[in-house]
Amino acid sequence: MTTDQPRERLWTLGPGALTAAEMLANLLGTGARGVSAASLAARLLALGDGSLRRLAVRPRAELLREAGVGPAKGARLVAALELGARLAREVRPPPARIREPEDVVRLFEGRLRDLAVEEFHLVALDSQSQVLREVLVTRGLLDSSLVHPREVFRPAIAEAAAGIIVVHNHPSGDPTPSAEDRAVTRQLVAAGQLLDLPVYDHVIIAGDRFVSFATAGLL
Repeated sequence: MTTDQPRERLWTLGPGALTAAEMLANLLGTGARGVSAASLAARLLALGDGSLRRLAVRPRAELLREAGVGPAKGARLVAALELGARLAREVRPPPARIREPEDVVRLFEGRLRDLAVEEFHLVALDSQSQVLREVLVTRGLLDSSLVHPREVFRPAIAEAAAGIIVVHNHPSGDPTPSAEDRAVTRQLVAAGQLLDLPVYDHVIIAGDRFVSFATAGLL
């Protein structure tokens, strides 16, 4: 395949007809000495085991170590993957109301499912279960000493919320609640009862899977 073929296929057949490797080849524009843009694109895609999502979370330094990918091509690649992530978030607008755990997942999956570290978020809801505010409470390993009820409930109280939902991710890909997840949830539920500000759910997102404490009867 010559370096021009992916570009010609894009204009002739449309972008939807191209493979991920061919789209990457168009993005790269050129290959390197003795390596076509298509071959270089295939090598890059292999870094993510054939998945653009997994490629997007590879360390940037690893992309630059690939022969033929200098700072200019690397910058185009990182920028394109970030634009794709932002587009995915734009086409999934926040639901008007949180009616079920799947609404929480739709709200957060684009941000959380592929993160390499844990993030713990608060969603403050009004009496109609509409989202009043989202807050990143902590980033890093989830620990009850870090997720203090004061930091969770303060923004909810400021918004005069009727209740809250908390959500975090498991980078391991397994959404099964850990002992620490359960301890954090018990602490927050107890604090919510004292404040008359109930915790409606705790949702854990891991890749394409999730667990809802409310659905699983863990609240």
